[in-house]
Amino acid sequence: MGDGWKDDDLAELSALAQSAGALVVDKFQQKVRKINPSTYIGKGKAQMLCDRVQKYEANCVIFDNDLSPGQIRELETIIKAKVLDRSELILDIFASRAKTRQAMVQVELAQLEYTYPRLTRMWSHLDTVAGAGGGTAAGAVGGIGTRGTGEKQLEIDRRIVSKRITELKRDLEEIDKRRMREISSRKDLFKICLVGYTNAGKSTLMNALTDAGVYVEDLLFATLDTRTRKWKLAQGADVLLSDTVGFVRKLPHQLVASFKATLEEAVNADLLLHVIDVSAHDAQEQIESVNKVLGEIGCGEKPIIMLLNKSDAISKQGHLETLATIYPSAITISAKTGMGLTKVHDAVYDKFSGGSVVVRVRNHLGRGKVQSFLRANAIIISEEYVDSSVLIEARLGKSHLAKLRHLVPDHLEVVE
Repeated sequence: MGDGWKDDDLAELSALAQSAGALVVDKFQQKVRKINPSTYIGKGKAQMLCDRVQKYEANCVIFDNDLSPGQIRELETIIKAKVLDRSELILDIFASRAKTRQAMVQVELAQLEYTYPRLTRMWSHLDTVAGAGGGTAAGAVGGIGTRGTGEKQLEIDRRIVSKRITELKRDLEEIDKRRMREISSRKDLFKICLVGYTNAGKSTLMNALTDAGVYVEDLLFATLDTRTRKWKLAQGADVLLSDTVGFVRKLPHQLVASFKATLEEAVNADLLLHVIDVSAHDAQEQIESVNKVLGEIGCGEKPIIMLLNKSDAISKQGHLETLATIYPSAITISAKTGMGLTKVHDAVYDKFSGGSVVVRVRNHLGRGKVQSFLRANAIIISEEYVDSSVLIEARLGKSHLAKLRHLVPDHLEVVE
């Protein structure tokens, strides 16, 4: 269900449903001038939906909007089938994809934070338990100190959920600390992060650039966990490349908050590669959705290289030309065929070097740290050994110059 008029408006919802394992048998849209507080779409349209459910023997209806628990309950009564809204569907997909401890904790937290404020309308009974009257069986169960007005089921559920949320947040804090320690241990390396809409081809690109062997499937949110691999740009020019969870339009804010630890890779990156699926009819809207999430997590001002991916799968060449005109600095690629990846390599190396300089360093042979730094971060041009010292000439990225000056404050000369 949606409230727009375009034929393709529900294409993404259909893809999300298929990713969750559903078989889509029908879809329709309605332009809603005023949202019905009890059923969202109005009783007449709900009855029409019921007829379609019976016709196709469907057992679930998914709305491309967020519904209140009361609206879901009322719709299920009319339609005689399970009703899900967009956020619940996305949360369900994330839950089915979570494999690692970190991902499972993040997803459970997001689900509970989505559920907690909605508990008010989820219970229609609000019966009291353990304490309605001292002489009753229920009252006797409570024991001394529990008899009285009793406790509403809603209050019990809220307390349980609130306690679990606190536990999960504590777990995530520990996970976040460990990840921050991992990230800080890489502070001397140039960090690059792949970002983009879900199913834009980030994992395929990751594999093409680093032989990472990352799981790839034509599904929305095929992978949830961040993977980091070393990418050798040139001799002495190693960088770290990380893949991140894909973004999506109207991503539930609970997920953005819960996956903050995963998104730290993007927050702490020196460069972002924004992968765009140019074969998607709504590529421009996808770009805007990604930019919005990047802004929410504090990455809006980071250096970005835009990559127009899946150019081999595009049906309308004019669509690609339009995007290339809007984003003239973007690089057209195909992660699947390898087309354009050399340009990506060169563009990244240019950012990595920040414009390179040639340096001459005189270093005592006993100070191996300087030589190790140059071999890891520079292209060695020449080495000349004189007595107990070595004179090294190397091409170094400007971004590493400050670190080298710190290591060799007295015997460093910038040639060009």
